Amino acid sequence: LVSLPVEPRELTFRDDSAAMARRLVVLSALTATSALVAPRSLSPAAPRSTTPTNAPRELVVLNNDGGGKIMGGGFNAAGEPPIKIRGFSLATAALAAGALITLSSFAAFFTSGGGGGTASVSSLGFIYGIPTLLVGAALAYAELEPVPVTYDGSESKLEALFERKANEAMRKVREDVTRHRYGDDAHLDTTTKALGLVEPGRPYPILLEVKLGETSKGELSYSMIFNAPEAPFSLWADEKRVRKYETFFGPDIDAEVVKVDAEKRVVAIVLATNSGTPGASGLKDEEVAVEFTGAVPDVLPARNRS
Repeated sequence: LVSLPVEPRELTFRDDSAAMARRLVVLSALTATSALVAPRSLSPAAPRSTTPTNAPRELVVLNNDGGGKIMGGGFNAAGEPPIKIRGFSLATAALAAGALITLSSFAAFFTSGGGGGTASVSSLGFIYGIPTLLVGAALAYAELEPVPVTYDGSESKLEALFERKANEAMRKVREDVTRHRYGDDAHLDTTTKALGLVEPGRPYPILLEVKLGETSKGELSYSMIFNAPEAPFSLWADEKRVRKYETFFGPDIDAEVVKVDAEKRVVAIVLATNSGTPGASGLKDEEVAVEFTGAVPDVLPARNRS
């Protein structure tokens, strides 16, 4: 009798068992992976939007020719400030506070013989005083002084006329220019630029004064007096631009441009209410003259460039 070899069969069985075990491990791994990436819900997928992704964006109109939107700045030329400060200069207040803290701290340091028990007090000058001084200096550089309001006649009478007749644009301009402003290149800088009164690389016109008066027909006259050192009078007095003043600062106003002082390059935009009837102000029926007795700055601010 010849005995059959058993060893090869055992090896084959073992090899098959090992291969089966590897297959089971691979299947288990694939099952676990598919469970991780499977969707949580079997609900049908939402249809893909047919709206083009490059749809044109909506334009925001800052100003048009049909109304009196004033593009005022605040702490910059792009928007209104959340808080409007009147009656005092923020730059002056910061400089005064910084100087007071710094000087008090140095006084405490020297009177204590070089520190001593008041070292914590004297350190306030370095921690708070000097940074406050720097903030005040930065505000002073960016500060625009309020523009004065003058009257061609009785102040009380013209103020009452202003309250009765002035439109929203007139009130807005007066409110903006009669307070300290920070970060603007000039008073009404965005307004004069929108009206085409600022050429590239040229300085912004400087608003010198707002003057209230009364026309021959009892309407309110409202003069904005500018120093325009590098803009010709013809640019301001262009007929199409004068009509633009009437729509920009409207409604219900007539407009004229007056050459106040040719030598000092002073010009005025004169607005007059017309109670809703163009030409009813009487502004265009007579020769308009605007007097200016204030000072014209000798040097423009360094930041005053368009």
